[in-house]
Amino acid sequence: MDLLREFCAENMTHVQAAVKAGARRIELCDNLAVGGTSPSYGVIKAAVAFAREHDVGVMAMVRPRGGDFIYQEAELQSMLDHLSLARQLGVTGVVFGCLREKGGRIALDGEAVRRLTDGAKGPGTGCAAGTPPVAITFHMAFDELDAETQLQAIDELATLGVERVLTHGGRAGTPILDNIDHLHELVGHAHGRLTILPGGGITWQNAEHVASLLGVRELHGTKIVRW
Repeated sequence: MDLLREFCAENMTHVQAAVKAGARRIELCDNLAVGGTSPSYGVIKAAVAFAREHDVGVMAMVRPRGGDFIYQEAELQSMLDHLSLARQLGVTGVVFGCLREKGGRIALDGEAVRRLTDGAKGPGTGCAAGTPPVAITFHMAFDELDAETQLQAIDELATLGVERVLTHGGRAGTPILDNIDHLHELVGHAHGRLTILPGGGITWQNAEHVASLLGVRELHGTKIVRW
């Protein structure tokens, strides 16, 4: 199996080391201690330049802060602006996730996702004419949803044009192998409409095993390659 390993990096030292070790795509962020936030202009620019030289993709995080994924209008506008910046700098794609409260439960914020998707695929605020659309990953905010809501979210995200969903398949900190059954259910439900991208607890040591159990060709992590 030709396995694509996406490495999560917060600085150029790690980007360069990961690519040298075999990563074929970078999720670029800042502040991994809080789960990742939007990287700076300078880091995006340097990462894109380096990645182009090595035929590697760069997915830029679009997240204004740590904490929950329920955003006020001002935060959402800042996300749209940062997405536009990343797109103009030539990233392969962007990574974001938006939730809302609905009837006392956490649900997908479809309207916020639609606006961000339009920013990634449409003309884009401030983007030069001809700026190409970019790919979209919905990040591990997905894991805040209950199992039934996750299936509904996959349907909606696929309709909106999201290409990937990054998920651990269970609560943060649980062993990835404990979540294989649920991940398999998510892969089956997606049925090729979008890619389920497993992450969290996947290392260079267990990556091939996890991929073979799930029948997937892409995996994500901070230890996905060895250096």
